[in-house]
Amino acid sequence: MMKEQIDKIKKTAKEEIENVQTIKDLNDLKVKYLGKKGELTLILRQMGNLSSEERPIIGSLVNEVRDTIENRIKEKEEELEQEKIKEKMAKEKIDITIPSKKTVLGSCHPITQIINEVEDIFLGMGYEIADGPEVETCFYNFDQLNAPEDHPSRDLQDTFYITDKVILRTQTSPVQARVMENKKPPIKIICPGTVYRSDTIDATHSPVFHQVEGLVVDKNISMSDLKGTLEMFAKKCLGENTKIRFRPHHFPFTEPSAEVDVSCFVCGGKGCRVCKDEGWIELLGCGMVHPNVLKNCNIDPKEYSGFAFGFGVERIAMAKFGIDDLRLLYENDVRFLKQF
Repeated sequence: MMKEQIDKIKKTAKEEIENVQTIKDLNDLKVKYLGKKGELTLILRQMGNLSSEERPIIGSLVNEVRDTIENRIKEKEEELEQEKIKEKMAKEKIDITIPSKKTVLGSCHPITQIINEVEDIFLGMGYEIADGPEVETCFYNFDQLNAPEDHPSRDLQDTFYITDKVILRTQTSPVQARVMENKKPPIKIICPGTVYRSDTIDATHSPVFHQVEGLVVDKNISMSDLKGTLEMFAKKCLGENTKIRFRPHHFPFTEPSAEVDVSCFVCGGKGCRVCKDEGWIELLGCGMVHPNVLKNCNIDPKEYSGFAFGFGVERIAMAKFGIDDLRLLYENDVRFLKQF
C-alpha cells in the first residue's frame, strides 16, 4: 500500500514539474514534495507502523524518489533560467541594420592648428619643446630677463599682478630662463603657451593670447644663424616664396634686437588689403641673447652666445588664414570655426 503511494507521488511530481512555468511555482512544488510537511516526509513519518523487514525497503524507495525529484527540480530550474535569459535577450536585441545617429566630429581650432604646425617645423629642425607655469614670479618673468623694476612692461596697466611678486606671465620667456638655469648648453628649445597682458580687447589685441618663443644657446652662435632659422621657418609655415626682412628694434633681453617682417603671402609683396598695401607683414621679434641674461642664468657669455625669438600665434593664424579680427578666434562661432 505504502509502495503504491510512493510510486504515485513520483509520477505526479514528475508531471507537475514538467508543466511548471515559473521559478516560484517550482519552489512551491519543492516544498510540496520535499519540505518538512511535504508528501515524502509524511511517508517517512508513517514508517513506524511498518515491520522491521519492510522499513529498509520503503526507506530505500523514499530516498530514491527524493533524489529523483530533487534532480528533476534542479534540471527544470536550469531550463527556466535559460528561458528567462533568452527572453531577456530577445527583448533587448538591437537591430544593427537600423541607421545610427549621425556623429558630428569637431576639428582642431585654428590656434591649435598653428601651434601644432609650428611645433612640427621646429622639431624637424632639432628643437625640443619646453613648458613652464602660467602663474609666474616677477623674478623669472622680468628680473632674469634683464627687465629692471622701472621697466614699463612691469607697470600695472601692462601686467596682471596676483601679488607684488607673482603675476600671470606676460610672455613665455620665463620658460627659457628656467631651462637655462637647469641645463647646460647646447640648448635648442621652443616654448609654446598662453600668456596674459592687460590689453583692452579689440580687432588686434586680447588680454589672453598665445605665444611661441625660441631659444638657442651654444658656442659661436651668430645673427646669421638666427636669420637662417627664421627664414626656414617662414618658408615652411607661410610658403616657399616667403621672404623676410629685419628692422632694428629694442628688447631688454636681446642685443642687438630686431623686428621681423615677412613678404605678404597673399600678394607676394605687391600690396593688398591683408598687408595694408605695404607688401610686408610684421611677424615677430628676435635678437641675440643679452649677455646679462646669460649671466643671470649662470652661463658664461664669453664662452657661449645665443639667439631668441618670439611671435604671437594669433598673428600667424590671422596672416595665414586671412582673418581680419582677432576676436573671431575666441567667440566659438561654429560657422566661423568650421571653415578651418
